[in-house]
Amino acid sequence: MFVADVHYPHHGEEIFDLLDLIESQNNPDRQLFLMGDIFDLLFGYNHYIQGFSSPLIQRLQKLSREIEIHYIEGNHDFCLKELFPHIQVYPRSKQPIKFKIQEHNVYLSHGDRYARPLSYEIYSRILRNPFSLTLLRPFERTIIDHRMQKLQQKKICSDFESFETHVHEIRTYYPKEALIIEGHFHQGKKIQNYISLPSLVCQKQIGIVKRNQIEFIPIASLTRG
Repeated sequence: MFVADVHYPHHGEEIFDLLDLIESQNNPDRQLFLMGDIFDLLFGYNHYIQGFSSPLIQRLQKLSREIEIHYIEGNHDFCLKELFPHIQVYPRSKQPIKFKIQEHNVYLSHGDRYARPLSYEIYSRILRNPFSLTLLRPFERTIIDHRMQKLQQKKICSDFESFETHVHEIRTYYPKEALIIEGHFHQGKKIQNYISLPSLVCQKQIGIVKRNQIEFIPIASLTRG
Protein backbone atom coordinates (compact mmCIF):
# COMPACT_ATOMS: atom_id res chain seq x y z
CA MET A 1 0.00 0.00 0.00
CA PHE A 2 1.47 3.34 -1.12
CA VAL A 3 0.31 6.64 0.39
CA ALA A 4 1.73 9.92 -0.88
CA ASP A 5 1.35 13.62 -0.24
CA VAL A 6 -1.20 13.79 2.56
CA HIS A 7 -0.03 17.23 3.76
CA TYR A 8 -1.54 16.86 7.21
CA PRO A 9 -2.69 18.86 9.27
CA HIS A 10 -3.89 21.31 6.61
CA HIS A 11 -5.23 18.54 4.38
CA GLY A 12 -5.65 14.80 4.23
CA GLU A 13 -7.94 13.94 7.13
CA GLU A 14 -8.76 10.78 5.12
CA ILE A 15 -5.49 9.29 6.36
CA PHE A 16 -7.17 8.49 9.68
CA ASP A 17 -9.90 6.48 7.94
CA LEU A 18 -7.21 4.52 6.12
CA LEU A 19 -5.29 3.82 9.33
CA ASP A 20 -8.52 2.70 10.99
CA LEU A 21 -9.05 0.25 8.14
CA ILE A 22 -5.50 -1.13 8.37
CA GLU A 23 -5.81 -1.62 12.11
CA SER A 24 -9.19 -3.32 11.79
CA GLN A 25 -7.83 -5.86 9.31
CA ASN A 26 -5.24 -7.02 11.84
CA ASN A 27 -2.86 -8.21 9.13
CA PRO A 28 0.76 -8.13 10.39
CA ASP A 29 2.04 -9.05 6.90
CA ARG A 30 0.76 -5.83 5.35
CA GLN A 31 3.38 -3.33 4.20
CA LEU A 32 2.68 0.40 4.25
CA PHE A 33 4.87 2.75 2.22
CA LEU A 34 4.59 6.41 3.15
CA MET A 35 6.00 8.21 0.11
CA GLY A 36 6.76 11.61 1.60
CA ASP A 37 4.95 14.85 2.41
CA ILE A 38 2.66 12.93 4.71
CA PHE A 39 2.93 16.03 6.89
CA ASP A 40 2.69 19.57 5.58
CA LEU A 41 5.63 20.49 7.79
CA LEU A 42 7.44 18.16 10.18
CA PHE A 43 11.10 17.71 10.97
CA GLY A 44 13.27 16.33 13.72
CA TYR A 45 15.27 18.09 16.41
CA ASN A 46 12.28 20.29 17.21
CA HIS A 47 9.47 19.62 19.67
CA TYR A 48 7.38 22.67 18.83
CA ILE A 49 6.64 21.61 15.25
CA GLN A 50 5.39 18.23 16.47
CA GLY A 51 2.50 19.85 18.32
CA PHE A 52 0.73 20.75 15.08
CA SER A 53 0.54 17.13 13.93
CA SER A 54 0.58 15.08 17.14
CA PRO A 55 -2.63 13.07 16.38
CA LEU A 56 -1.16 11.58 13.20
CA ILE A 57 2.30 11.19 14.70
CA GLN A 58 0.86 9.14 17.54
CA ARG A 59 -1.23 6.98 15.21
CA LEU A 60 1.77 6.14 13.05
CA GLN A 61 3.90 5.40 16.10
CA LYS A 62 1.26 2.99 17.34
CA LEU A 63 0.71 1.30 13.97
CA SER A 64 4.45 0.87 13.44
CA ARG A 65 4.47 -1.58 16.33
CA GLU A 66 1.90 -3.73 14.53
CA ILE A 67 2.86 -3.72 10.83
CA GLU A 68 5.89 -3.00 8.64
CA ILE A 69 6.08 0.67 7.63
CA HIS A 70 8.57 2.31 5.28
CA TYR A 71 8.79 6.11 5.28
CA ILE A 72 10.35 7.77 2.23
CA GLU A 73 11.02 11.29 3.48
CA GLY A 74 9.76 14.19 1.40
CA ASN A 75 10.57 17.86 1.08
CA HIS A 76 7.99 18.75 3.74
CA ASP A 77 8.91 16.01 6.25
CA PHE A 78 12.48 15.04 7.04
CA CYS A 79 14.95 14.08 9.80
CA LEU A 80 12.26 11.79 11.24
CA LYS A 81 14.20 8.73 12.41
CA GLU A 82 14.17 9.62 16.12
CA LEU A 83 10.48 10.49 15.93
CA PHE A 84 9.56 7.11 14.39
CA PRO A 85 11.99 4.56 15.86
CA HIS A 86 9.92 1.54 14.71
CA ILE A 87 9.56 2.77 11.13
CA GLN A 88 12.18 2.23 8.44
CA VAL A 89 12.93 5.84 7.50
CA TYR A 90 14.78 6.75 4.28
CA PRO A 91 16.19 10.29 4.04
CA ARG A 92 16.51 12.02 0.69
CA SER A 93 20.24 11.26 0.61
CA LYS A 94 19.49 7.50 0.59
CA GLN A 95 16.85 7.65 -2.14
CA PRO A 96 15.97 5.97 -4.41
CA ILE A 97 15.45 2.75 -2.47
CA LYS A 98 15.57 -0.51 -4.41
CA PHE A 99 12.91 -3.16 -3.80
CA LYS A 100 11.47 -6.02 -5.83
CA ILE A 101 7.98 -7.04 -6.94
CA GLN A 102 8.46 -10.65 -7.89
CA GLU A 103 11.43 -10.56 -10.31
CA HIS A 104 11.10 -6.86 -11.21
CA ASN A 105 13.39 -4.19 -9.74
CA VAL A 106 11.45 -1.30 -8.22
CA TYR A 107 12.95 2.03 -7.21
CA LEU A 108 11.15 4.26 -4.71
CA SER A 109 11.75 7.95 -4.16
CA HIS A 110 9.69 10.87 -2.98
CA GLY A 111 10.26 12.63 -6.29
CA ASP A 112 12.49 15.64 -5.58
CA ARG A 113 15.78 13.75 -5.88
CA TYR A 114 16.55 14.13 -9.60
CA ALA A 115 16.13 16.68 -12.37
CA ARG A 116 16.41 19.57 -9.92
CA PRO A 117 18.60 22.70 -10.15
CA LEU A 118 21.83 22.92 -8.15
CA SER A 119 20.34 25.67 -5.97
CA TYR A 120 17.61 23.27 -4.80
CA GLU A 121 20.19 20.61 -3.99
CA ILE A 122 22.18 23.05 -1.84
CA TYR A 123 19.02 24.30 -0.13
CA SER A 124 17.87 20.74 0.60
CA ARG A 125 21.14 19.73 2.18
CA ILE A 126 21.30 22.82 4.41
CA LEU A 127 17.68 22.43 5.48
CA ARG A 128 18.15 18.79 6.49
CA ASN A 129 21.35 19.40 8.43
CA PRO A 130 20.85 18.83 12.20
CA PHE A 131 23.19 21.74 12.94
CA SER A 132 21.07 24.10 10.82
CA LEU A 133 17.88 22.99 12.52
CA THR A 134 19.46 23.43 15.96
CA LEU A 135 20.55 26.98 15.10
CA LEU A 136 16.94 27.91 14.34
CA ARG A 137 15.63 26.94 17.77
CA PRO A 138 15.77 30.45 19.31
CA PHE A 139 13.49 31.65 16.47
CA GLU A 140 11.48 28.45 16.03
CA ARG A 141 8.04 29.70 17.04
CA THR A 142 8.13 32.76 14.81
CA ILE A 143 9.51 30.89 11.80
CA ILE A 144 7.29 27.83 12.17
CA ASP A 145 4.09 29.81 12.85
CA HIS A 146 4.70 31.94 9.76
CA ARG A 147 5.47 28.93 7.58
CA MET A 148 2.44 26.96 8.79
CA GLN A 149 0.19 29.92 8.03
CA LYS A 150 1.59 30.16 4.49
CA LEU A 151 1.15 26.42 3.91
CA GLN A 152 -2.45 26.54 5.12
CA GLN A 153 -3.24 29.00 2.33
CA LYS A 154 -1.24 27.24 -0.37
CA LYS A 155 -3.10 25.58 -3.25
CA ILE A 156 -1.42 22.23 -3.77
CA CYS A 157 -3.53 20.64 -6.52
CA SER A 158 -2.77 21.60 -10.11
CA ASP A 159 -1.80 20.11 -13.46
CA PHE A 160 1.92 19.88 -14.16
CA GLU A 161 2.52 21.34 -17.61
CA SER A 162 5.00 19.36 -19.69
CA PHE A 163 4.97 16.64 -17.05
CA GLU A 164 5.90 13.92 -19.55
CA THR A 165 9.00 15.89 -20.53
CA HIS A 166 10.02 16.16 -16.89
CA VAL A 167 9.41 12.45 -16.37
CA HIS A 168 11.60 11.64 -19.36
CA GLU A 169 14.47 13.54 -17.71
CA ILE A 170 13.92 11.77 -14.36
CA ARG A 171 13.92 8.35 -16.06
CA THR A 172 17.46 8.92 -17.36
CA TYR A 173 18.75 8.56 -13.78
CA TYR A 174 17.31 5.05 -13.39
CA PRO A 175 18.00 1.68 -15.04
CA LYS A 176 15.91 1.35 -18.19
CA GLU A 177 14.20 -1.87 -17.15
CA ALA A 178 13.28 -0.72 -13.63
CA LEU A 179 9.87 0.28 -12.35
CA ILE A 180 10.04 3.79 -10.83
CA ILE A 181 7.54 4.90 -8.19
CA GLU A 182 7.49 8.48 -6.92
CA GLY A 183 5.15 10.91 -5.22
CA HIS A 184 5.71 14.66 -4.91
CA PHE A 185 3.98 15.78 -8.10
CA HIS A 186 0.34 15.08 -7.12
CA GLN A 187 -0.45 13.73 -10.58
CA GLY A 188 -1.57 10.10 -10.36
CA LYS A 189 -0.24 9.09 -13.77
CA LYS A 190 1.60 6.14 -15.33
CA ILE A 191 4.10 6.97 -18.07
CA GLN A 192 5.89 3.91 -19.46
CA ASN A 193 7.89 2.48 -16.52
CA TYR A 194 7.31 5.57 -14.35
CA ILE A 195 4.50 5.79 -11.79
CA SER A 196 3.60 9.17 -10.38
CA LEU A 197 1.54 8.27 -7.34
CA PRO A 198 -1.75 10.07 -6.72
CA SER A 199 -1.93 12.50 -3.85
CA LEU A 200 -4.31 11.56 -1.07
CA VAL A 201 -5.37 15.22 -1.09
CA CYS A 202 -5.80 15.89 -4.81
CA GLN A 203 -6.83 12.57 -6.39
CA LYS A 204 -8.17 10.98 -3.16
CA GLN A 205 -6.39 7.77 -4.15
CA ILE A 206 -3.63 5.48 -2.93
CA GLY A 207 -1.53 2.84 -4.70
CA ILE A 208 -1.99 -0.86 -3.98
CA VAL A 209 -0.06 -3.83 -5.37
CA LYS A 210 -2.45 -6.24 -7.07
CA ARG A 211 -1.33 -9.09 -9.31
CA ASN A 212 2.20 -7.62 -9.27
CA GLN A 213 0.93 -4.30 -10.64
CA ILE A 214 0.39 -0.92 -8.97
CA GLU A 215 -3.26 0.11 -9.11
CA PHE A 216 -4.71 3.44 -8.06
CA ILE A 217 -7.60 2.89 -5.68
CA PRO A 218 -10.03 5.61 -4.48
CA ILE A 219 -9.74 5.97 -0.74
CA ALA A 220 -13.54 6.15 -0.45
CA SER A 221 -13.92 2.66 -1.92
CA LEU A 222 -11.67 1.23 0.78
CA THR A 223 -13.07 3.03 3.80
CA ARG A 224 -16.77 3.21 2.86
CA GLY A 225 -18.94 1.83 5.66
